[in-house]
Amino acid sequence: MRTFSIAIVYLFLSVFLLMPLAAIFIKAFEKGADVYFASISDPGALAAIRLTLLVLAITVPLSAVFGIAAAWLVTKYDFKGKNILVTLLDLPFAVSPVIAGLVFVLLFGTTGLFGPWLMDHGIKIVYALPGIVLATLFVTLPFVARELIPFMQSQGSAEEEASLTLGAGGWKTFWYITLPNIKWALLYGVILCGARAIGEFGAVSVVSGHIRGETNTMPLHIEILYNEYQFSAAFAVASLMSILALITLVLKNILEKKTKTAGKGA
Repeated sequence: MRTFSIAIVYLFLSVFLLMPLAAIFIKAFEKGADVYFASISDPGALAAIRLTLLVLAITVPLSAVFGIAAAWLVTKYDFKGKNILVTLLDLPFAVSPVIAGLVFVLLFGTTGLFGPWLMDHGIKIVYALPGIVLATLFVTLPFVARELIPFMQSQGSAEEEASLTLGAGGWKTFWYITLPNIKWALLYGVILCGARAIGEFGAVSVVSGHIRGETNTMPLHIEILYNEYQFSAAFAVASLMSILALITLVLKNILEKKTKTAGKGA
């Protein structure tokens, strides 16, 4: 029975994960290495890569700061509205990214709630970088917090209480006690957050406007290439995202082991 179960699992993984992954690289190099490198060095592709990395650089630190603050509040304090905060953390998981993108359009679009005021002041959010950042931030916000909360709950607050009793202030306790204790769980959450930011499609698709070379991230650029029947170019850019996904997977496994070790040590 055990051998049969293992065989079923590996067969499933091969069909639904390994074969599609292999197909991406096969299609990417179908017309040769010259076409592949020309596709990923195309100005449109480079603009999409730069935008994706820029959004990543903005959203991940913001999500990390929010996640640490939220986890600190939930695990270290009792206050009114705590259950509401915990529930709201799950909201991006429950709401479709497309719906989230539409909400931002309704709020910040030219005919949206704040649209006229934004236009009068020359501020552009939707169909520009700020809208893409907001949409990506919405879908990535829970990852760090959701990783830190159970980890910090399992650690307890004895060390922080001892530090405060000995005269250390709140910030000193955080930098020298809390942060070193949660560093592996924090990095694990950041990795998950980064992977989500790179691959986000639905919310970003709604708020981006699909302006080629300006507001297209890598997933959106792949869609445009595919719809234009530039299959080799589409799979070439997709292969870059696959490489990033594989790197994320390796880092995730390493940090997962570190997190479990740190949790046992606590």
